[in-house]
Amino acid sequence: MAKGPKNTSGRGERDLKVKVKTARGRKLSSTRWLQRQLNDPYVKRANAEGFRGRAAYKILELDEKFRFLVPGARVVDLGCAPGGWCQVAVPRVNALGEKQGKAQGRVIGVDLQAVDPIAGAEIHQLDFLDEGADDKVKEWLGGNADVVMSDMAAASSGHKQTDHLRIMALCEAAAELAFDVLEPGGTFVAKVLAGGAESELQNTLKRRFETVAHVKPPASRKDSSEKFVVARGFRG
Repeated sequence: MAKGPKNTSGRGERDLKVKVKTARGRKLSSTRWLQRQLNDPYVKRANAEGFRGRAAYKILELDEKFRFLVPGARVVDLGCAPGGWCQVAVPRVNALGEKQGKAQGRVIGVDLQAVDPIAGAEIHQLDFLDEGADDKVKEWLGGNADVVMSDMAAASSGHKQTDHLRIMALCEAAAELAFDVLEPGGTFVAKVLAGGAESELQNTLKRRFETVAHVKPPASRKDSSEKFVVARGFRG
């Protein structure tokens, strides 16, 4: 099981928190965000282990609990920038074919913006909301997907209820694409926000999948309202 970053300080040493002064012209909220980033153990671990962001540990922890990124799996990562989830998926599904005797999987990353290449993953610049996006995804995969995952979040408006509705709308759209591209028995993983607008999505997923779980992985910040829905056993 993946564990949170450990305190590696030796005897006589102590962890020092980085304090950031508010520069002239910088908002206090920006200063707080920067200070939190500099002191976040998952950020430090991601830097040390070569991941593009702390979010990589969210999908890693979810997969260690539910085991959906298996050798041979065909994976679609919606809103894949900056690429941390693809980085985790590539070795787990054996996309590079490095695990002898194991089936070789595929990882397709999709995002509105350009994403730096990731060994073992195919990155495509595409708005998944466009008409025909599902057909393009299946064309790139050469068939249906075994896993559709999404860590997408809409740009913040500063209004909590509005941001909640925007993220839920993205999640619902991702689910609709998943319904079109998933193989029977497949898995859908997506970020949601607690706040009351997710019940309709949950009911829909329960009709379309065998099991639906809501999980907050350890890598998700405690002060965040985000959770992840893991729907397994797509009914087709």
